[in-house]
Amino acid sequence: MNAAILGKKVGMTSIFTETGVHIPCTVIEAGPCPIVQIKTPEKDGYNAIQVGFEKKSPKRVNKPELGHFKKNSLDPLKHLKEFRDFNGEFSVGQELNVEQFKKGDKVKVTGLSKGRGFQGVVKRHHFGGIGMTTHGQSDRVRAPGSIGSSSYPSRVFKGLRMAGRMGGKRTTVRNLEVVDILPEQNVLIIKGSVPGGVNTILEIVKQ
Repeated sequence: MNAAILGKKVGMTSIFTETGVHIPCTVIEAGPCPIVQIKTPEKDGYNAIQVGFEKKSPKRVNKPELGHFKKNSLDPLKHLKEFRDFNGEFSVGQELNVEQFKKGDKVKVTGLSKGRGFQGVVKRHHFGGIGMTTHGQSDRVRAPGSIGSSSYPSRVFKGLRMAGRMGGKRTTVRNLEVVDILPEQNVLIIKGSVPGGVNTILEIVKQ
């Protein structure tokens, strides 16, 4: 891994190229992210760096967490994340910022997708609504229809597409392009959309 950072989704915007091509983009406030801990194969069994994002009041941190930060003379941080197999020489307290990236880089962005609550099969799985009315849904337009079999196997197979909780899951979008970088504002502008709504915490990793 060559570059990674934590960020917060600010919103979406549009950029027009010199030739007038319209590019929908996501604006992400990324970093600065202090390195809180460095893990080594000798001590921890694997190679990783732990980074933090967004300062937090010491009053809102429990004592074990506060000790974790004080040990390295750092202010408490809201979000912590480990990035494994990170290349390069680092020290605790060093800050990672958007200057790790450059225009044209391909990145993958991970975050919590928007929660949609309990949804039916039409919204959740794109069923077509009422179909053959002899299949158990003659009086309900958006029902899934029959879900079972006859005497064999006399059960519903695992994984059958049905109504249920939609969204609110850890989601990764790959091969997104870095369109622009604003180092003085700690901002990354990425082509396309990323998981979650405004203020969603995101992990941005160079591919």
